[in-house]
Amino acid sequence: MSEKHTVGVVARLVGVSVRTLHHYDEIGLVTPSDRTPGGYRSYSDADVERLHRVLTYRELGFPLEEIAALLDDPDVDALAHLRRQHALLSERIDRLHEMAAAVEKMMEARSMGIQLTPEEQNEIFGDNWPGEEYAAEAEERWGDTDAWKQSQQRSAKMSKEDWKRIKAEGDAFEASLAQAMADGVEPGSDRANALAEEHRAGIERFYDCDYAMQVNLAEMYLADDRFRRHYDDVAPGLAQYVRDVIVANAEQQ
Repeated sequence: MSEKHTVGVVARLVGVSVRTLHHYDEIGLVTPSDRTPGGYRSYSDADVERLHRVLTYRELGFPLEEIAALLDDPDVDALAHLRRQHALLSERIDRLHEMAAAVEKMMEARSMGIQLTPEEQNEIFGDNWPGEEYAAEAEERWGDTDAWKQSQQRSAKMSKEDWKRIKAEGDAFEASLAQAMADGVEPGSDRANALAEEHRAGIERFYDCDYAMQVNLAEMYLADDRFRRHYDDVAPGLAQYVRDVIVANAEQQ
């Protein structure tokens, strides 16, 4: 027998307000299949399953009217809906990963204040690069710092070819880091320390970076999901390895 759920329990279960559930009931989108002896709404497991499908479509941007039409289509069964939603969610996840990777590329290129046209940014960093969005975020976070001012001044002098070279060198450096991790190179060893110094030299193209600042950056690579995913997409566990390499080198200075 299907379990019954009160409107309050369902609201907490799926993370929406009771008011939203009442609205869905009023428009016939998710109508509870029963009422308690006191006249209160009572949802079956099937009702809750329909509600989950509604919320998934809502998350994907579908209007309520279209969701109702999709769910009530007699030619589409529940499994077909799940397959459709899975495909749509997979597409959205892929798009979000692409956008995050584009942001990470620009951050890793230390390109605050980049002096390239949108077309040139797309050519170098990919079609999904949201340059203006990143520039606004970077300025809000670091606009009052000396590092930001130095980065603005130095990057303003860089040409399109400079940025292409920086990106190519950054990709090669990340490959070297991944190879060192795969080879079992220990943080604090000569090879690892050389990589840490190469990282710091890359940062100093844009602004002065002492060991304390480099360690702060290393900690950010773990604390900021975008940085961590960027490195871990190169090789699983690479964000932690980069942090450990940089910290171990700094401790020897």
